[in-house]
Amino acid sequence: MKTIFHKITASLALVLGLFFLYSCKDLTQLNINPNGVQPETVNPNLVMPTVLTETAKLYTNLGFQDIAGVVQHTQKDAWFSGHNDYDWGGDQSWTSYYDQLRNNDLVYQRAVALNMEFQQGVALVMKSILFGLITDLWGDAPYTNALKGEAGGLDNIAPKYDSQDVIYAGILADLDKASTLLSKPKASYSSIVESADVYYAGDPTKWQRLANSLKLRYLMRISTKQPDVAKSGIEKIVANPAQYPIIDDASFDATMAFVGNNSGDAWPSNSVFDISGSNYRRIKMCSTLLKAMQPTNDPRLAVWAKKVEIPLKVDATLPAGTDKIVSGVRYLSPDKVGNTPIDTDPNYVGIPPSISQLPSAYNFNPTPGQTSVNPHVSYLNEIYTQAKGTLLKSRLVSAAEVNFILAEAAQKGWAAGDAKTRYENAIKASLTAWGLSSSYATFITQKGVAYDGTLNQIISQKWIASWTSATEAWFDYRRTGLPALQAGPVAKRKVLPVRFYYMRDELNLNKTNSGAALDKLEVTANSQSDGKNSPWSKPWVIQGTGKPW
Repeated sequence: MKTIFHKITASLALVLGLFFLYSCKDLTQLNINPNGVQPETVNPNLVMPTVLTETAKLYTNLGFQDIAGVVQHTQKDAWFSGHNDYDWGGDQSWTSYYDQLRNNDLVYQRAVALNMEFQQGVALVMKSILFGLITDLWGDAPYTNALKGEAGGLDNIAPKYDSQDVIYAGILADLDKASTLLSKPKASYSSIVESADVYYAGDPTKWQRLANSLKLRYLMRISTKQPDVAKSGIEKIVANPAQYPIIDDASFDATMAFVGNNSGDAWPSNSVFDISGSNYRRIKMCSTLLKAMQPTNDPRLAVWAKKVEIPLKVDATLPAGTDKIVSGVRYLSPDKVGNTPIDTDPNYVGIPPSISQLPSAYNFNPTPGQTSVNPHVSYLNEIYTQAKGTLLKSRLVSAAEVNFILAEAAQKGWAAGDAKTRYENAIKASLTAWGLSSSYATFITQKGVAYDGTLNQIISQKWIASWTSATEAWFDYRRTGLPALQAGPVAKRKVLPVRFYYMRDELNLNKTNSGAALDKLEVTANSQSDGKNSPWSKPWVIQGTGKPW
């Protein structure tokens, strides 16, 4: 669905043309687009699907693409520098996020005008997700004065930036309001169109669970800076489950399945519409994730990754110069390997993070280069070549994430339930979401998985469970320094980044306000060569915490 704002642009062009051709006509007639819907009369159910689908795609494009490289779920072996090395170029745009916020604001304003409480609640949840991503990714950002450009005035066209604490407080307030709006039985609402809701098919109870679960997410996000606010907020939700239901079971996960009808609504690495298969082939498993999953016999590994096509084996009994394939195994004599790092695991081999300027050559690939064909490392599972599938979903909030949050809260000593039970429920929810519920009883007893009472284990398992939704793993790492991820040898810096660059257009066109936001960033030893606008400058949410480095 095209956005209403694109239609408005087309309408203006049409009006101007008709004005010159038929200047004698009443201008009020010419201002009506016969082929479009006017914002002041649009039904919010017409715009809501665009907000939901585009937001879900934005979230997946983060968590399955470059942020998956940051948190070392995957690595790329062609066009890799942004993914592997954080070479982001300084022009990361939030335009798509604000585009959807404008659409979403139209949904909300029209829902208020028409007294549609369900749509109001949904719009407040989506506003929270989008503004949450913006401030999580960039730091301070236009918030209070955002989305008011049509009203005119310099303060609206070039809006001031609100500080992160103000934005998080606004998000929490909006989620409270959304939870109340969505607290009624479905029959109490008017004009719910189930097909317009691609997340929950018009179920207000599930949307209320999403609102309260997002509140848990953002309370934990600010827990280091505002521990009292976080503690009291989380304890209030846990103490009142009837009033504040949450996503505590995988059946309530906030997801969006990809339809797979065209390249715009298909899984991003599919080879159905990308006939070359390049988008799929470029993404390889990262050794950091594999080495965390293999010792525990993690059943999710076989769902996410493909076994190496041709394992390597170094055999000291072979004559010097031996390099041959026998029965699907490539045998090498020690002199052929020398001091070159090599991974001879017979099942799964990942590319180490930021390993070299030519990652496609890793593990003695005989054909390095942009073709991204390497039989000696693990590709993603072949389900990721498909345009759609039962597991190919945007996963915005999951029961696994929520239970991990509560496990961490309980581990801190807050009244959030039993930490061990919450942790085990998180593991079970993740396995269930990936169709592996029958594996839980065995997996939870594995050494390294069985609960050991440490924050490191909770965050590390949460990091694994965030597969394809890696943004949360990044923000957890930024807040806790866990898991203890290390930048690779050719990464742009020796530590992981903590934010996105403000884009150049914003710095030029809204210079005063963006400059004030830059002045509030904490310059670090890792960001000095970039200046203040650096991925290694610390925003408010981690300033003074000593994290993650």
